[in-house]
Amino acid sequence: MKRVTLSLAFLLFLSAVIPAPVVAKDDWVSVRTRNFLLVGNATEKQIRQVGIRLEQFRAAIARLFGKAIFDSHTPTTVIIFKNHESYRPFKAKPNTAGYFQWNPHINYITLTTEVRGDQNPYNVVFHEYTHLLLNSINADMPLWFDEGLAEYYSTLDISGDLQVVLGKPIATHVSQLRQNQMLPLKQLFQVDRQSPYYNESDKQSVFYAQSWALMHYLIAGNEGHLKTQLGKFVDLMAANVPMEQAFQQSFAMSFENMENELRVYVRRDRYPTVSGVFESKLGFDVGIKTARLSQAEAQAYLGDLMLQGDRIEAEHYIQSALVLDPNLAMAHASLALLRARQGKSQEARARMEQAVTADPENYLLHYYYAFVLSRPGIADRDMVLGFTSETIAKMRDELKKAIELKPDFRESYNLMAFINLASGRQLDEAAKILHESLAISPGRNDLLLTLAQVHMRQEDYDAARQALKKVKQNNSDVQIRGRVDAMLRQITSVEEILTRIREGKEVGSGEAGSVATQNDQATNPEAVQDIDPSIYLRAALRKPQNGEMQIQGTLVRIDCDEKGFMLLVRVGERVMSLRTMGFKNLNFRSFSADAGREITCGPRMAGNNVVVTYVRPAELLTQIAGVMKSIEFVPSDFKLNPDQ
Repeated sequence: MKRVTLSLAFLLFLSAVIPAPVVAKDDWVSVRTRNFLLVGNATEKQIRQVGIRLEQFRAAIARLFGKAIFDSHTPTTVIIFKNHESYRPFKAKPNTAGYFQWNPHINYITLTTEVRGDQNPYNVVFHEYTHLLLNSINADMPLWFDEGLAEYYSTLDISGDLQVVLGKPIATHVSQLRQNQMLPLKQLFQVDRQSPYYNESDKQSVFYAQSWALMHYLIAGNEGHLKTQLGKFVDLMAANVPMEQAFQQSFAMSFENMENELRVYVRRDRYPTVSGVFESKLGFDVGIKTARLSQAEAQAYLGDLMLQGDRIEAEHYIQSALVLDPNLAMAHASLALLRARQGKSQEARARMEQAVTADPENYLLHYYYAFVLSRPGIADRDMVLGFTSETIAKMRDELKKAIELKPDFRESYNLMAFINLASGRQLDEAAKILHESLAISPGRNDLLLTLAQVHMRQEDYDAARQALKKVKQNNSDVQIRGRVDAMLRQITSVEEILTRIREGKEVGSGEAGSVATQNDQATNPEAVQDIDPSIYLRAALRKPQNGEMQIQGTLVRIDCDEKGFMLLVRVGERVMSLRTMGFKNLNFRSFSADAGREITCGPRMAGNNVVVTYVRPAELLTQIAGVMKSIEFVPSDFKLNPDQ
């Protein structure tokens, strides 16, 4: 699918339209609309109204942006509380009226139907939902644009299912602009996610207010004459034109001139709305399905909400659900995800077995099963460590079931691409999947990082660099940029190692394992402190082919006879016998100075650390463990699998 970008069309269209458990006495209801699952302890009528309102907002935005942005089919669950008291344990902040919580595999919206003063929970939800849509369309937009447009759309109002109003004044922003001096536009445009104006409460109010005012002016000010130029600016940004250059080309004026126009607009203190009428009704009251929820199901939804938000209270609610209903599939799945996060792999797998057995037709449970199995193969920094062949087969089987049940759920394909990366097989398919997903959601840094690793396994280092540079362009935070810089250094290191190998030069352990120079660590310690130095050497090792096995052990002896050579390799408590018909049939490489310059028959006094790739013998009763394809001498502190 082609990448969708914000275009002139959508901007021109604006002129036509614009930890205590739940009390047992609460009755919980579920309402399923076309695109949302809503659950809550509010009345059924209130929950239906929320569902219709969200569907209307989604439809209105789809008509403005184009429906292609919704092709990800990530499920969205809305939890609606009858009042602030029942909502209180689940709020992100004490004064929260509603919030949007994003995850690649599921979204959550929470709000309360109880209104206090001027507080409108829909404003918060619409703001955050707009962020999700913008990120799916184009992740490269500057922060002022992203926040300004989200604030602008947060006030979208629909009346009579046909009338749409955009751009209503936001009282807090108007007050801020009256009482505080605005930032110079050049300074506003430089604000990023590390800036005090984005993170510090006494400064961020000015940033949000001015970003909203600027977007309001560009869309509704000057009698709407700037919408065409704003569309051109968006198109130039999508084409990776630098922002200052794109701005000047689009608006044919300097920052200072635009700043003067904005000041005049703000001083007038009049913010015109844009309104219009859709040709067809935005009603979604047909086909809505309702059902009563058990207390166990209510607890399970609340537990999963906490889990997806990384809240420590999650287990309390999940366990409460299982006490009430020991066979509840969704509670077992949530607990499995929690256990996987805690590193308790065996229990996580057992929980997922119970979940898919209880609800075998639920695509998300099969995806979760594969996801849980994938966690032990991930290091803290998302570096792939590998899986057993049995685990790979099980993950593939579960993902195939998930895809069969819901072919349009992209995360199943993305996880399949990751498994291909981990196994070192079907890498072309993995790259294809990731490119297709990134065409839909170009802002997904996790997919770009996986794609970079796929290209590294393919030894296509130029393509890996392109993916990593894209991550840096996506308004990435300091931690992600540190990871990108470390991976870029890794690519350079591997290329240097491979060059030395091709030239027949020895590679010492210090070179192979180096992550960064002392100067790198002094200037940016956060970027490298958790990176495993052996990742570079792992990338340089020979990749197992179909049917081949790879192990690490200590080479203790080489026996020679007329049939070839027999190597004895100690792996843990076991000594494996591996045969080769001669070194001419063996891929031999050394990444360690202690291997020596000659390979001779007999005992290896040094007890060399080696990585051996082999195939199992065709004759099952043979005394050898396998036929060697390669042997690679590695530094004594190297670990093929850091978990071992």
